[in-house]
Amino acid sequence: MKSFFILFLLIFVLTSLAQFFLPWWVVLPLCLGLAAWRGGSAGAAFGAGLLGVACSWWLPAAWLSLNGAGLLASRVAALLPLGGNSWLLVLLSGLLAGLVGGLAALAGAWLKVR
Repeated sequence: MKSFFILFLLIFVLTSLAQFFLPWWVVLPLCLGLAAWRGGSAGAAFGAGLLGVACSWWLPAAWLSLNGAGLLASRVAALLPLGGNSWLLVLLSGLLAGLVGGLAALAGAWLKVR
């Protein structure tokens, strides 16, 4: 449990900081490297990657949606089969990013030399 929490915090903080300056896919090598370095079991690494990256996307997306970008999000949601619901778009994008981070962390856990 302790290794899961440490890995989650590392992934959350580093991906949040890296996404300010680098493209979105920077979460892949970060999750892979952190899980190979600090990851415990494969399930814990996947969960930490999923939650860490999802939270690093949900928090800024929710803040932006509340503070002026909600109109743009609702227009993008209207293009998708989401019925124009911007909060559903925030939820879906965070979940998709979390799956990417979780799979990268899972790969890192599998690469870890024991």
